[in-house]
Amino acid sequence: MLDHIQVQTAQVVEELLAAATLVPGDLFVVGCSTSEVLGKQIGKAGSLEVAAVLFDGIYPALSAKGISLAVQCCEHLNRALVVERGVALAYRSEIVSAIPFPDAGGSFAAVTWSRFADPVLVEAVRAQAGLDIGLTMIGMHLAPVAVPVRLGLRAIGEAPIIAAKTRPKLIGGARARYE
Repeated sequence: MLDHIQVQTAQVVEELLAAATLVPGDLFVVGCSTSEVLGKQIGKAGSLEVAAVLFDGIYPALSAKGISLAVQCCEHLNRALVVERGVALAYRSEIVSAIPFPDAGGSFAAVTWSRFADPVLVEAVRAQAGLDIGLTMIGMHLAPVAVPVRLGLRAIGEAPIIAAKTRPKLIGGARARYE
């Protein structure tokens, strides 16, 4: 089962990366309920083991393209995000004081914290693309204008997924030209 989850996750990330046409330095936000992946109610059956498999399906693909990962914590940490310190500094994000663990932050955030070289928690980001695994509500961390991306898979494990990319705002009115 865990191998299948990692394969599904890697497939979804690669498909979203192709649709979003991100460039090195862009930010990719992930919200994840490992409980939902296991078919349980969000926040009720978190799993560090599932979180590790999901991380292994996401992080290598992003790193290979120079794209930074931001992982949203659960509501108990006000949906703050785990990022590398360098990302927080580059994006001028406000660093906040907390360390995610399974019961406050969520299993996926806790695993990300343990795997990053120099993790910090920030209050908010404006990512260029995102993946919501298990209806965790990542929209607040996407840059305007968010555009839904329909993927080949509708779920990872038992968790429904929603993907989004962003695009620049269209400004200028009737005389403006766009690509």
